[in-house]
Amino acid sequence: MEAITLPIYNTEGKEIDSIKLDKAVFDGTINTHAIYQAINAYRANQRKGLASTKTRGEVSGGGRKPWRQKGTGRARVGSIRSPLWRHGGVIFGPHPRSFYYKLPQKIKNLALKSTLNAKLKGNNIIVLDGIKLEKPKTKEVSKIISNLKINPVRNTKAITGKNKISNGVKPTKESKPCKLLLLLDKIDSNLKVAAGNINFLNVSLVRDTHAYEVISHQKLIITKEAVSELTNRLKK
Repeated sequence: MEAITLPIYNTEGKEIDSIKLDKAVFDGTINTHAIYQAINAYRANQRKGLASTKTRGEVSGGGRKPWRQKGTGRARVGSIRSPLWRHGGVIFGPHPRSFYYKLPQKIKNLALKSTLNAKLKGNNIIVLDGIKLEKPKTKEVSKIISNLKINPVRNTKAITGKNKISNGVKPTKESKPCKLLLLLDKIDSNLKVAAGNINFLNVSLVRDTHAYEVISHQKLIITKEAVSELTNRLKK
């Protein structure tokens, strides 16, 4: 496969140069199983694991035997907090635990490479020459997105019943924000403040990005320096 070349845009949306992507990373292959493993591991590691229930020994009360063992004609009972009784303990209920497990670094890198290739195949990667704001103004970031001709709204059909025409009324279209991910080699303080007010834009460092972050956004905006840093990271 030949090396893919992408145009480089400035903040005004003009094409000023081009960049040739490294074939060792952007080879077009998408390993769906590696992506599946990486997403499962990331989501499992985000779980708090705080669900908890009380056993019969932890429920208050129940220290005295309700009635004597024999002679009453009733079933023998040792405590009113038996799991068989109302207000009793819970058998095999959840307790605080850790869901964390570590994924091999090779699988993480393969998953990240696969998600990048998926974005590349869908023409959802935009390379910027650089981005720097003099003032922490949200309108400046919005202007850059507008100059890059990125439509922050995508149309999706709302599901009405079985999504069929009912009583002559067609399903309506609702607007949903197109999530954008801006990957940088370093984050300017002004940019961090300005981008924080845009709900469909997330800013991240390229050294910290992962497969789940890339695949959960519709479009990827990455600077020229971040591309080289990301390539060096994945070639190790």
